[in-house]
Amino acid sequence: MSEDRPTPTGPAAPELTIVESRVYRGGNVWSYDPAIHLVVDLGILEQYPTNLIDGFTDRLVELLPGLENHTCSRGVKGGFIERMREGTWLGHVSEHIALQLQQEAGHDQRRGKTRQVKGVPGRYNVIYGYSDEGVGLAAGTLAVRLVNHLVQEEEGFDFDEALESFLKRAERTAFGPSTAAILEEAVSRDIPYIRLNSASLVQLGQGVHAQRIRATMTSKTGALAVDIASDKDLTTKLLGSAGLPVPKQETVRGPNDAVAAARRIGFPVVVKPLDGNHGRGVCLDLQSDDEVREAFEVAREQSRRGYVIVESFVTGKDYRCLIVGGRMQAIAERVPAHVVGDGEHTVAELVDITNSDPRRGVGHEKVLTRIKVDRAAEGLVRDQGFEMDAVPPQGTMVKLALTGNMSTGGISVDRTFDAHPDNVEIAEEAARMVGLDVAGIDFICPDIASPVRETGGAICEVNAAPGFRMHTHPTIGEPQFIARPVVDLLFPPGAPSRVPIVAVTGTNGKTTTSRMIAHIMKGVGRKVGMTSTDGIVVDERLVFKADASGPKSARMVLQNPRVDFAVMEVARGGILREGLGYDRNDVAVVTNIAPDHLGLRGIETVEQLADVKAVIVEAVPRNGFAVLNADDKLVRKMRRKCSGSVVWFTMSAPGTPVRDFVDDHCRRGGRAVVLEPSDKGDMIVIRHGRRAMQLAWTHLLPATFGGTAMFNVANAMAAAGAAFAVGTGLHEIRQGLRTFSTSYYLSPGRMNQVNVNNIDVIVDYCHNAPGMKVLGEFVERYADAKAGSSDLGKISRLGVIATAGDRRDEDMRELGTLAAQHFDVIVVREDERLRGRKPGETAGHVAEGAKAAMAEGARCRQVEIVTDELSAVRHVMARANPGDIVVVCVDQHGVVMNELETMTKQAQPGTRTADSLADPDLDPSTLSAEAQVSGEEATDQDLADHDLGEVDPEAAAHAGSTTQ
Repeated sequence: MSEDRPTPTGPAAPELTIVESRVYRGGNVWSYDPAIHLVVDLGILEQYPTNLIDGFTDRLVELLPGLENHTCSRGVKGGFIERMREGTWLGHVSEHIALQLQQEAGHDQRRGKTRQVKGVPGRYNVIYGYSDEGVGLAAGTLAVRLVNHLVQEEEGFDFDEALESFLKRAERTAFGPSTAAILEEAVSRDIPYIRLNSASLVQLGQGVHAQRIRATMTSKTGALAVDIASDKDLTTKLLGSAGLPVPKQETVRGPNDAVAAARRIGFPVVVKPLDGNHGRGVCLDLQSDDEVREAFEVAREQSRRGYVIVESFVTGKDYRCLIVGGRMQAIAERVPAHVVGDGEHTVAELVDITNSDPRRGVGHEKVLTRIKVDRAAEGLVRDQGFEMDAVPPQGTMVKLALTGNMSTGGISVDRTFDAHPDNVEIAEEAARMVGLDVAGIDFICPDIASPVRETGGAICEVNAAPGFRMHTHPTIGEPQFIARPVVDLLFPPGAPSRVPIVAVTGTNGKTTTSRMIAHIMKGVGRKVGMTSTDGIVVDERLVFKADASGPKSARMVLQNPRVDFAVMEVARGGILREGLGYDRNDVAVVTNIAPDHLGLRGIETVEQLADVKAVIVEAVPRNGFAVLNADDKLVRKMRRKCSGSVVWFTMSAPGTPVRDFVDDHCRRGGRAVVLEPSDKGDMIVIRHGRRAMQLAWTHLLPATFGGTAMFNVANAMAAAGAAFAVGTGLHEIRQGLRTFSTSYYLSPGRMNQVNVNNIDVIVDYCHNAPGMKVLGEFVERYADAKAGSSDLGKISRLGVIATAGDRRDEDMRELGTLAAQHFDVIVVREDERLRGRKPGETAGHVAEGAKAAMAEGARCRQVEIVTDELSAVRHVMARANPGDIVVVCVDQHGVVMNELETMTKQAQPGTRTADSLADPDLDPSTLSAEAQVSGEEATDQDLADHDLGEVDPEAAAHAGSTTQ
């Protein structure tokens, strides 16, 4: 600690506040695993580390003694306490409290870090792991409140009460013991899972391999089998027809019918609901008509359909046999809820002592359930000769329930290896007769170790979705690992649970690259699920239209049961907002890193942007691949973050430093995709070690516009590298690239070419300066090639350009500057969503950059502002002559393409013919007043006429550019 820290003259004010909170649901910039991210502000407490707050450490440890086990950076138990005594800041303390609170709730979380927000004194990034995001966020909130309370006591705040409330919330959202056991086994086998609701519905596996569970009911559990098991009368008849031992029984609807049935069967009898569960409404050992009538009402209350069963009372011990996949897996003897006298305490006191066992909780939240004392329990105690305030003699067992269900407070004794083979066969046959894959067979017999056909006994019930906790956490005996056969049932050894995931990111090119990869894999018969800035596509069908490049969209793809291959376009915003949304990707593709989206969410430099994009590289496993652009210095550095192998792609010519680097990589057995120039053109070559495999001539790939769209050459090389990495054959990759075009069907909004009345129109999504640079270079090459084969004379270039309102002012001006180098006429429009900008503000900055370039001799001769997208398109088309090239950088590509399609079907008023070709200077007499801005600033009214209205300024930024 610094020696010049101030000594407090009094208690510091409790000013620790949470400024922002995020939940990362996958790999993120802070952690490989899901994490909570809190941005906290210490306020005046920045001046008061823990060693300057009297008694802070001691009071905190008194409230949460578990903190003594935290190692912190010291690596030994007690390390965190040492840090507090030496002095550490309260943001760091909040991190450890949040972790300890989750441990108090049974969530074993130990990962965390705290880092100061750069350039903002007193603000800290607090990151820590979580098991349940609701519990994790609540832990952070309570941690901050506790820190403030310890600095200066908060009136009315009781930490013990707050902790109990927190623990109850954690118990409500936690998985039950049965679900938790299955998930623990699945995770140990590297089977991913997704929680589908707030209860116990969970998906195991991904896509086509996915299986679902709800508690212990699985995707393979037949609905008919569940219906049969729920109908106890039908179950007994089926088992009886198979010769299995079952009690005599009848189904009744009235108390008199119940009495009559009991007389026919013979006392003692059992009365229970036809379709009940958990032992509710079951009355045993009924000896008289009056007892049957009273029990009938109890049972009917628990029957969903009003039917009640009367059956013969089978004496003996209560055993639960668990059958999974037709085979016995575990047997537990269930002992009803009871207390044992000690000669000192009353029955009521003994119940309280028993319930104080930390293993007991409410319902199924813990391995044992608290004993509930109701009128039935009091009556049972009275029948045994005691009252609740009586003191039973030493060693006397007093029952508080007749049934041995765990949910009524019973305990379990493991008897798995004591069962007689005949009894095992009977239980397995019962499960097969009902048809359940996971079944709980309730046996009543004198001893499970002796054959019931000789000693007497019967199957009294068959249960669907049986609870596991009596087997996984028996009160007496060894626990049985019964989740293993359940997971085996869903995923037999060697069966896949994951679909291959290819993640694609970069400043430019990620959308087109993703589409190319999806197209290649579709050609080999895969059902591809793809996320992109246009939406979610499953097997070439758009199933969700939105900017779907975030983690929620990724989870939607992985939940789709048709998907057997996933291609995820991963945007910067999604990574910063929620992480990846999955734990790992088999292949990571990074196209390039350029200065875009800077100044948003704390990303101020291109190096920071590269760190964000590198998250998908960090998510590559040891047997995976990272396909990286060797021509980009920042992308090359990402190789150090990859646990798997690297596949380079480069357009650098042989003999250059980058190419030498890639060639050396291949000589060591690595993989790469390179460009080999020749007098016939450029050949894309895949290299693996010393092997070189020719893939395709670039000018024969439709997406490259005869080899002039070099950015799509790079995208094709990246896609080829990814497809090769997942094992796709050379022929299939070649065929996929040769059949992928930039048609609107295959690549909507990305380099779509339309001929409108002999005007060459190209529709693209270019929204940033790096994209405009490569788009402009393409326009130059394309125009030169077109001029060489045209006799129309001079070909002019017209462009409609725009950028998103959340870019920096200098980025907007740079876009205009670059566009002015390549277009004769520029029309500047604005997106429908202004993103916090005033109408005309964004367009003004872009036009300013273009005019500055014009003043320095750029190609452009005219800049106009028409803010409405459709009006801008109509305006530029009215300006163009046949043979010209028009590039439209779109926001709503569907609307623009529809407008262009309309123009092709009917001649536009004022369309000029080839005879009137001239310089594309504006003829004011042919245009409306609103478009007559001819290189000058539009008035506020002009801009207002074209503005589409106010839009949410907080709307998320579009990702994408010309190469996407």
